[in-house]
Amino acid sequence: MRIILTHEHADFDAIGALLGASLLDENALPVLPRQINRNVRAFLNLYGVELPFTEIQDLASEPITSVTLVDTQSLVTIKGMKRNSPVHVIDHHPIRPNLPENWTAHTDVTGACSSIFVEQLSEQNLHLNLIPATLLLIGIYEDTGSLMYAGTTPRDLNAAAYLLEQGASIKIATDYLNQALSPIQRRLYDTLLTQAESLTIQSQNIVITRAETNDFTEEISSIAHKLRDLLDPDALFLLVKTGEGIRLITRSTTDKINVGLISAHFGGGGHDRAATALIQSNDIYPDLNAVYTELVKILPRYIHPSIKVNQIMSQQPMILSPQVSAQEASQLMQRFGYEGYPVISDGKVVGLLTRRAVDRAIAHKLNLPTSSLMEVGDISIQPEDSIERLKQVMSESGWGQIPVVSSENKKIVGIVTRTDLLKTLIGNQTQLPGEHNIGSRLNAALPASRLLLLKKIATEASKNHLAIYIVGGFVRDLLMNRPSLDYDLVVEGDAVILGKSLAKQFGGRIVSHRRFGTAKWWINEIRTQLAKTLDDNGSLLPDDFPESIDLISARTEYYDHPTALPSVERSSIKLDLHRRDFTINTLALRLDGNHYGELYDHWGGLNDLRHGLVRVLHSLSFVDDPTRMLRAVRFEQRFKFRIETRTLQLMDEARTILHHVSGQRLQHEINLILMEEKSGEIFSRMKELGLLSSIQPELDWLVDDATIFTTMLNKQPDPEWNLPGTYSMFSYRQFLGYLIWLSRFPLDKLKEICTKLRLPTKLIKSLLGANSLWNEAFSLVDQPPSKIVSYLEKIPLIAIYAIYLTYPASEVRLMLDKYSREWRNMRPSINGQILRERNIAPGRIYQNILDRIRAAWLDGEIKSIEEENHLLGKLLKDFSDISNYGN
Repeated sequence: MRIILTHEHADFDAIGALLGASLLDENALPVLPRQINRNVRAFLNLYGVELPFTEIQDLASEPITSVTLVDTQSLVTIKGMKRNSPVHVIDHHPIRPNLPENWTAHTDVTGACSSIFVEQLSEQNLHLNLIPATLLLIGIYEDTGSLMYAGTTPRDLNAAAYLLEQGASIKIATDYLNQALSPIQRRLYDTLLTQAESLTIQSQNIVITRAETNDFTEEISSIAHKLRDLLDPDALFLLVKTGEGIRLITRSTTDKINVGLISAHFGGGGHDRAATALIQSNDIYPDLNAVYTELVKILPRYIHPSIKVNQIMSQQPMILSPQVSAQEASQLMQRFGYEGYPVISDGKVVGLLTRRAVDRAIAHKLNLPTSSLMEVGDISIQPEDSIERLKQVMSESGWGQIPVVSSENKKIVGIVTRTDLLKTLIGNQTQLPGEHNIGSRLNAALPASRLLLLKKIATEASKNHLAIYIVGGFVRDLLMNRPSLDYDLVVEGDAVILGKSLAKQFGGRIVSHRRFGTAKWWINEIRTQLAKTLDDNGSLLPDDFPESIDLISARTEYYDHPTALPSVERSSIKLDLHRRDFTINTLALRLDGNHYGELYDHWGGLNDLRHGLVRVLHSLSFVDDPTRMLRAVRFEQRFKFRIETRTLQLMDEARTILHHVSGQRLQHEINLILMEEKSGEIFSRMKELGLLSSIQPELDWLVDDATIFTTMLNKQPDPEWNLPGTYSMFSYRQFLGYLIWLSRFPLDKLKEICTKLRLPTKLIKSLLGANSLWNEAFSLVDQPPSKIVSYLEKIPLIAIYAIYLTYPASEVRLMLDKYSREWRNMRPSINGQILRERNIAPGRIYQNILDRIRAAWLDGEIKSIEEENHLLGKLLKDFSDISNYGN
């Protein structure tokens, strides 16, 4: 006999999951627990006849062969079960450690366990009657707070919608979700309300209440819901001593308090927003007061600190003086895209100038000073303030940008915007600066020489009171377990100062650009000395060090017009990251001092990385730099990600600008694409999105199968072809990629494409040769080898190889293969020296004779040295007769 079980004190979600599991497996019996919440029991008393449930006492006396356990990972043993009976868990709570060996488990991230089963019922297109559909709907509504709890997922909403389509009754659901408390529940409710006390821990409002009621037999969860709705705490803890033991009922309304972990401390279970525990009297917890004391003691351990303003603010904000004109302010706003600027006078905040005020002034042709346009006030906040305080200040002032002022010297140190607050509140910013440390990953990913050098650079940065970060693609790839050795170092402050300090400490040369705040530390000449300095044991190899290290000052940038190169200004790490192309490239890894290994995720990159999304940071990103559209496709295909919907829309709106991008920049992006493992798939996707035709109307993707193109580039040519690895500025792979891609275009279109992409002469010559061969190849097949060789020798060998790879006719490929292996290497034994020994005067006659003899070898007219000498004699006689005839 197979059975389905859930937890004791079952709520609607547990019973809904029990029903869902039974509908999917009609041969398994859904067994009701002994203790069920009062409102659930009331529902079953009325509608249970239409449901397939079995009471425990009604089970047949048969061995239980397997158990499906839903909405819990705690098993209540019943008669007929064996110790090693297989148990399969289906739950929406995290898997608890050390499950028995005979257990298997499947969990999903949903607000309600019932949603998991509804999804499967929907996939199997099973029809549900009114009562089963309503029971499942109540289960979802109860565990998600009618779809209003923060843990609610889109899957819960979709499941609820499906149940409503099946005829679930919201009226019935409302009746049982909002049932009045019974008289005995009401008495306990009043006692708990009277005993409630409020604590503030890590800026979170915690309510704890306790009571004793030895004769209480009803469920307490309904009381907890009522108290939570009335008191509205961040977390609620009920301690009730009953005849069974001390019951702990916990509820949380914030991600900062995981009550499931707190309940587990007392031997209970549940999820992060709702959990319970039954605590038996023992030496550790002899009475209610002992449990209360322990609860208060451990709470700070499980409550995350409230987010502080300094964790989400932007440092080094741009500020204005009251004298700045509307026109000047407008130019700044257009350059940097900020919606508001703090106005500072004598070091104090005196107002906020918004884009709306500036735009209105300019629309009325009024070039007024900032002092006349700003919102007057000394509104500010301190770095140590909580975001709750920030929310209050924004609500009361109406300002969307709040200056952050040091509590020590009252100087402005940052700015925090409404966007910063919203991203934090709604959870898009999944990783606050420094909240997660991946230093161990970095240590494991880098060779010893690179790691030691990096740590020395970080130490030197700390000495100079500079924050230093690895940013961008390296951090992204590190988190994806595909680390590289190529990283960028960004300094929050002056990178040139750090570079000079490093050169002074270790040697080497510094090449700096003050205008851009960059420094290149050349260490090629000191690598041997550096290896000894960093490790005197001699275990480091000088060649393991890079030739140079690039140090870049954190900066922001603006674009004077679309497709222009950016202008830059010094800024904070947060704004430096904001200038990058996609959120997944905005992750930063801090290295200096105690911050070593801290991950900074100001722009939601980690969340998009987890969900496999390519997302731009702002709506004008592709207007500022249209080549980002090509990069979006490159990252999408490389990582098997998906370009986010809004980003796709922005690409479609901006793609026509690609035509105005310089050929040099386009060629650079295409060169990068050709180095990608999935370059064919990238070009195919670019065609699908209309990017190729936007670059140039004639540009297309003519390769039938993108994977075949990629396979061709990944394939190493046979040694007989003797192709070099580089072609001027191109690698073999890039050069070949252009040839395979473009050689089949009509000649006039090919020339236009070459001009648009500013391709170099050597590549154009090869493309023209490949194009000619593509059109003439089949007609060459029936020609004698000498004619074929004469034609092919005028075409670069790699162009011939490209046609060999792509031409559909096997006869042509066989001809080109013979050319590469045999014909092109055919040389007569006779040479110029032998002709001179025959007293033939040097001149064009030499080449004519040698070409004629080579052609005879190729065409099979001669097959031996004797025949070659005989042909030479005949040719010399013929040339002599011609010469004498001329005399």
